[in-house]
Amino acid sequence: MTGRLPRRAYALAAIVLLCTAAACSNTPKDDVQVVPGKSSAAPAATATSAPAAFTGWSDPANEGKPYGTKVDGLLTFRGNPTRTFYGVGPVPREKPAMKWRFPKTGSLCHPSTDEKGTRIWCGSGWTGQPAVFEKDGRTWVVFGAYDAKIHFLDAATGERIIADFPTGDIIKGSVTIDPDGYPLVYSGSRDNYYRVIAIDRGKPVELWKLSAYDVSPTKWNNDWDGAGLIIDDYLFEGGENSQIHIVKLNRHYGPDGKVAVSPKLVFHAPGWDDQLLRDLHDQMVSIENSVAISGDTVFFANSGGLVQGWDIGGLKDGKTPKRVFRFWTGDDTDASITADKDGYIYLGSEFERGTVRSRQLGQMMKLDPRKPDNPVVWAVKDTQKLPKSGIWGSPALYKDIAIFDTHGGDALGIDRETGTVRWKFHLPGGETWQSPVVVDDVLLLGDCTGTMHAYDVADTHAQPKLLWSYKVGGCIESTPAMWKGTMYFGTRAGGVVALG
Repeated sequence: MTGRLPRRAYALAAIVLLCTAAACSNTPKDDVQVVPGKSSAAPAATATSAPAAFTGWSDPANEGKPYGTKVDGLLTFRGNPTRTFYGVGPVPREKPAMKWRFPKTGSLCHPSTDEKGTRIWCGSGWTGQPAVFEKDGRTWVVFGAYDAKIHFLDAATGERIIADFPTGDIIKGSVTIDPDGYPLVYSGSRDNYYRVIAIDRGKPVELWKLSAYDVSPTKWNNDWDGAGLIIDDYLFEGGENSQIHIVKLNRHYGPDGKVAVSPKLVFHAPGWDDQLLRDLHDQMVSIENSVAISGDTVFFANSGGLVQGWDIGGLKDGKTPKRVFRFWTGDDTDASITADKDGYIYLGSEFERGTVRSRQLGQMMKLDPRKPDNPVVWAVKDTQKLPKSGIWGSPALYKDIAIFDTHGGDALGIDRETGTVRWKFHLPGGETWQSPVVVDDVLLLGDCTGTMHAYDVADTHAQPKLLWSYKVGGCIESTPAMWKGTMYFGTRAGGVVALG
């Protein structure tokens, strides 16, 4: 959803939606939730057999773990390929202090144009989670913002380590840091480009960029909200051009010792299909979430509610990726998919079109991709109020619950096995668009009064206890990054802060 602004209302009577059996099988009927029954996970190893070493792209067993072992940090949106790593504690149990604000004075602002016209955008927004990582004996904080620049800060002081990298328009999504230790930053911008940027030259240097119009056909626009994933020298990225892209980076070091890349776009495909367009009666099918990879499958969804899984198992051998999973939520699904250690996926969907499908299904769900004809394990409904309700943030997987937050300002803890809502509370500041973060048994959630809240969720069956609240000001749309006692996040008031 460009600019995270409301789209036009859709009259239910004007929308007659039909869908394929694969997309609409097991349609829920209950007004609250549905639990069709447990889906079978992968067979367990016998007592006498040792588990085989994982040889695919992304081991599902790494749920909740860092993005590899070569770089110590929170390197991409939600931390790892399954989007389930939220950072490192300790998390303050009492009200923290502000360590710094960037910039010290003034705001990060820039004009930008979308379907609503030209306006001044300030601060950082959805998703906007900073990357925090250890490099050369110091902790770096790297993020793009609404001033159309990428910033590289010292986590201790908030001062610049190297100069800003300017782009031609605002940056909404989170950056990704190379997980293999190459001094590279990957980021998109509303200026049409997704870039690879070197940070080993005293100032940031663009090494390569991919245009939203380098592929065809495209729909919607040229922005890049998603944070790319890099695995085994391949970049996976979805765009608001409604295409999924896979790039062979060919990273290396040149004769001068500086990092270099020789990228080649090896695969791309539309993120929509003809059935989706028939069901939607509109063209809003951009990919705004960050792709997730579990096993040998890359998962993503789009603004038309089409959830897909593509098999990339043979990519390194020259085989073309193949779509192996298709599911339709019925409405805009911009939040990133998260995947657990057993191969299930969790996702949240918005409620804007008011379709029959989305009313029946719900907005919070767990799916089993191994059962493409009957994937719904459970689904839970939000308030389903037009013109806008539902889910913008990616669910957090924590112990035995999945935590969702809603546009209306609710937070829910849902039993991962059964879909039962164990607890629910309402944030005083209204809508929540960032993704829940849980570290050290503490849930961090911001609201649109500019207040960050911390809740004790150690007992997943108990109502969360508020530990503290800290008002920064400006709607907190960006997801916070928690790293070794300090949290970093931006607000629409114009700055990025460090609380610790």
